Order: sequence, then structure tokens, then C-alpha cells
Amino acid sequence: MKATLVTDGVYRLSANVDNILFEGMWPVPNGVAMNSYIVKGEKCAIIDGVCAWDGVPETLLAQLDELDIDVNDIDYVIINHMEPDHSGWLDAFAKVRKDFTIYTSERAKPLLEAFYRITDNIQLVKSGDTLDLGNGRVLAFEEIPNVHWPETMATYDTKSKTLFPCDAFGSFGSVADDAPYDDTLQEEHIEFFEREMERYYANIVTAFSQATQKAIEKTKALDVKIIAPGHGIVWRRHPDRVIRSYTRLASYAKGPARAEVAVIWGSMYGMTEMGVEPVIDAIESQGVKTRVHRIPESGISYVLDSVLQCSGVAIGMPTYEYKMFPPMAAVLDEIGKKKIMNRKAFRFGSFGWSGGAQKELTELDERLKMKWDYLEPVEFKGRPTDEDIALLRKRGVELAKAVKIWALGDVS
Repeated sequence: MKATLVTDGVYRLSANVDNILFEGMWPVPNGVAMNSYIVKGEKCAIIDGVCAWDGVPETLLAQLDELDIDVNDIDYVIINHMEPDHSGWLDAFAKVRKDFTIYTSERAKPLLEAFYRITDNIQLVKSGDTLDLGNGRVLAFEEIPNVHWPETMATYDTKSKTLFPCDAFGSFGSVADDAPYDDTLQEEHIEFFEREMERYYANIVTAFSQATQKAIEKTKALDVKIIAPGHGIVWRRHPDRVIRSYTRLASYAKGPARAEVAVIWGSMYGMTEMGVEPVIDAIESQGVKTRVHRIPESGISYVLDSVLQCSGVAIGMPTYEYKMFPPMAAVLDEIGKKKIMNRKAFRFGSFGWSGGAQKELTELDERLKMKWDYLEPVEFKGRPTDEDIALLRKRGVELAKAVKIWALGDVS
């Protein structure tokens, strides 16, 4: 990757990473960019960093050479977020630059020691604090805790009006050398990053949507011309576009979301599966789009994306040993922990010698305070009868109508 000019005095460094599970669990088939930024006044600062994975820190340091910046010219390291995909390069940097000052939040200090044994030359900052780099370039700091770790902050260059929010406003997706900005991309490529952003948000940020909304309000109070996140593209033509996207996604956590239904289902021997198509047909007969995932074949990363964006959820799962079908139980537990709340929902499924899945589902909803609004379930012993199929269709129509009323105010 090449270093590029963001705006006068601000440069973007980046390294793409693929063939990994992000955070050890989220697939990134289209890769992910790790972004870092150089800001120059009379003094020089580097904002955010990259991971310590093979070759990545070296890529960052090589890009400094491209800019003809000696590492010894970097006076300040700004750490907005301590997660190792942004701070892992510190070990490599410390080997070639012995004397530098870190600017970060108070909550980040114990993590610097725990992760990298760094205890000296740390300047703690809080909202309202600034760092004057000279030549009229002043960096202002704003704490945005729990987006998505407690220590997170954002840095704002008051001269170029560039916001460096790290994980906030980020996305999955590798970035090309010749098109790392929204004003160098065709619309179809911007839409690609917006789709990658949706799954990134669902996987990484959703549980912290309330904190994200507060951070967005702080952003709106600034005169932001450019948004330069830690992942994804830099937004310098329409920074308001990514702000609107994040505002929308943050609101989806409590809903309503899109007037769509996520159908997530699993089946042991095909009995529950017999009810899936009638439910989907009934939902779609009302003009409501479905997003269908079979569990466990569909990865939870993609299921979370769909459930976040849909106002309704249809759950097809059998009873397994008096409890929920285990793969589905794991998925629903994670959805609850991500704090995706208030969905219009319906559950159906088969049982053999005994039921029990519904009881555990109710307990899970209460334990995780999901507050999902469930229609009366349809459970059937063995395979569904014709009467069961008719009832499944009825429930599918009811679910679709409930979603349209909630998401669209459509009472037709």
C-alpha cells in the first residue's frame, strides 16, 4: 500500500489484512484496512496505528519512508483506542524510536502497561484538552467512551477540520492504493463499503449503540470536513453520509429498523424445515422482504447483520433434549448480548417426546432484557399437519403486518 495525502499536512498510512478472523471470530472475506495518520505542524504526530501481525508494522514504517519522514521526527503518538489492531505496532515502533510521548485517555494508561509494558512518557488527556503542533495546527481531544472500549477517544485537527475517530465510522473491506477516499471512488464502490460497514457495525459496535449515539452528537457539534477512521475509507467529500449511516445503524439496536424480517432456522431431521417455506411465503405475500439464514450453516457474523437491520425475526427451531436447538441457542444468546432489542418475533418448531424450547427462549429473552414482542408460537409434534401449516402461514402474515406497522406506520 502507498501513503497518500488526505489534505494539507495530513497523510494516510494503511495496511490491508485478509485471511483472518477479525477479533478472532468475524470473517472478513473482503479484507479490512488498518489506517494510521500523520499530522504535521512544526511538530509531527502519528494518530492511531496498526496491528502487530506479520508484515503489518513494517508496512507502516515503510510508508513513512515514502513520505520522507524519519521516525525520529515523530514527536507524539496519539492513541485513540488501545485495541491491539490499532496499538500492536507500538512494540516495533519503540525499537526504532526510543523517545516519544504518548497522548491518550486516562483509562488507556493501565492497558499500555498491561499490553506493552509502557509506563513512561504518557500524557493523559480528557475532553477539551489540546495539543499544539505549531504552524496553526492544534489537535483537540474528545472522549467517546465505549465506542467500543471504555478508554476510547477521538482526535480533531482544528486546522484541516479532520476528525480521527478510530473505530467509530469504520468498516470492513480492503482499500485500494488508488482509491482510499470517497471522492476517488465510483458510487458502486462507496455502496460496497457501506455494506461492509453494516456488518462491521453489527459485529463490533452494536452492543455499544447508546454510547455511539452520544459520540455522534459530539461529532455533530464540530465543524467536520473530513472523517478519517481506523478502518475503511476516508470520507472527505461527504462526511455527513457516513454520519447518517452510523446514526441509522445505532438507532436500529432498539428499533425499529428496516421493514424486513430475518428468518433464522435450524432443523435436525427436516421436520422444522417443513415450516420454513410457508412462513417465508406468508411474510413476503405482504410485501415484506426476508433475509434467510440456516443455523448453524450461516455464520453468526452475517446473522447479526440481518437481525440488526430487520424489525422482525422469525425463528424456526426444534426442541432438543427439553431445550432450544443448541446452535440456535448460541446465536440467540449472542444476539441478546449485542443488545438488539424490541424485535417483532415469532417462533415455530418441532418436538418429539417433549417440548421445552419455548420455555428456554422465554427465559433467555427475560435474562438478557431483549424485550422482543412475540406472537403466539406454533409447535408441532413430529412433522407439521395441514392445520399447522395453515397456522404458520397465518402467523407469517401477522408478523409481516406487525413489522410494517412498527417500521413504516403502515396499518393497511
